[in-house]
Amino acid sequence: MREQSFIKGALIISVGGIVAKILGAFYRIPLTNILGGEGMGIYQMVYPLYCLLLTLSATGIPSGLARIVAEADARGNGARASAVLRRALVLFAAIGLAGSALMFALAPAMSAAQREAGAVTAYRMLAPSVFAVSVVSCFRGYFQGKGNFLPTALSEIFEQIVKISLGLYFAYAYRGDTVRAVAYSLLAVTVSEGAAAFFMIACGWFSARARRAPLYSERSEKVKVTSLLRFILPVAVAAGVLPLSNILDSIIIVNLTGRYAGNATALYGVYAGGANTLVNLPVSVCYGLAAAIIPLISSLYACGRAKEAEERIAFALKCTLFVSVPAAAFLAVFPAEVCGLLFRSVTGAEGAWLVRLVRIMSPCAILLSSVQTLAACLTGRGKPKIAAIAMSSAIGVKVILELILLSFPRISIAGAAISAIGCYFVALLVDLLYSIRDRKNLAKTAFDFLRFLAIAGAAVGVAYPLRPMGAIVCVAVAAAVYLPLCVLLKCFSREELGMFGRNKDHVAYRRAGLLPR
Repeated sequence: MREQSFIKGALIISVGGIVAKILGAFYRIPLTNILGGEGMGIYQMVYPLYCLLLTLSATGIPSGLARIVAEADARGNGARASAVLRRALVLFAAIGLAGSALMFALAPAMSAAQREAGAVTAYRMLAPSVFAVSVVSCFRGYFQGKGNFLPTALSEIFEQIVKISLGLYFAYAYRGDTVRAVAYSLLAVTVSEGAAAFFMIACGWFSARARRAPLYSERSEKVKVTSLLRFILPVAVAAGVLPLSNILDSIIIVNLTGRYAGNATALYGVYAGGANTLVNLPVSVCYGLAAAIIPLISSLYACGRAKEAEERIAFALKCTLFVSVPAAAFLAVFPAEVCGLLFRSVTGAEGAWLVRLVRIMSPCAILLSSVQTLAACLTGRGKPKIAAIAMSSAIGVKVILELILLSFPRISIAGAAISAIGCYFVALLVDLLYSIRDRKNLAKTAFDFLRFLAIAGAAVGVAYPLRPMGAIVCVAVAAAVYLPLCVLLKCFSREELGMFGRNKDHVAYRRAGLLPR
């Protein structure tokens, strides 16, 4: 397999992630129709514990391993990269296996606490996937560290195809028995993760065969477990803070708004399931930039090129702003049109709240996308603890703001949206402070933001009179204005567009996995 450049790698992993998310979103529609409300209720009950165990056993592995592998390759130590993969597989497969066993054992207790006896089988059908995800994550981190993002993208799509085909088959085959239909639908998730694990193992074998070098060499140097955990645990903590924050949200929002609103649960659903989903769409698109920047930054710092690394960080943030700023502007100006297209069933007072929340939270598309990119850059620098501290502090601010704002009936659920903006703004400030320290780079980043914002404002302004024609027409017109204006105003210089091409440092870049061998 060949290593991809930064831009190509970012595009590959972004497209793969988007396709996988689209497939997953469309999967829920027929699944809901087959399982019904009760079946989907049991289906969703199982996921909080599952996600928590994945945070402990798998989250942070890809980015943490990518950083270590990229640094080893940049130093010309390919043996260490292989040793890192071998040690990571042993360590995290064991942790994943323990997570699977724990989920299997806790099934009766969790189902009793949720007052749903039928969930026991569902928990146990899903439990083995914790182990499979740990294995998949190790290989994804290894390939991303090598600068090869194609296996990750293909495995995500393959995983979704297996889950959808088997899940719908099982749900339809056992549609007369809701509990069994749910359990076997979750078994499809386990099978899909197992299939993804075999796919990644096959990619590793073919990659090693193409290089004529064993993927697991007995002569490889030993890698200490502590050296892996030193990089991966902080990343896992940073990634796990948001899921824990979501759990807190579900408690705080429902309890505080429930004091004065009879539809507290519905308001929380509109906020978490509706507005958050829309805001996270541009964040998902920018995910490829975050994944692709880690090996690049690691390689440059390993070669002692801190100045160049900071320039690449600024460029990655610029690419993030190029995508997220127009998305935020569109959500702010056309929330009713977007909600009407994607959430047609949400109407009345709840629909009005959804539109209002999307408009308020639109800046989060920029803030969270930028935080995601900068946190990845900090991981590449070997400073994942800073990203973890930044997000933890930001969540603390969010909780305090929610406790204050949600107490006022006139603000209501809008307080959660305002708190989210404050949360991501604090995280961005801390990450930016430690990622870009050169004043020239900071000034250039600020100028890029203002320029993209002005262009996005002009684009949505042109599309605004076309609101009666719907969101699709508006987004097409806005894009038709935004992209040519970016080219006309030379938002990206030739030097930036050719930043990852061949130059006098070709040998060093090739070692870093930035160019094809």
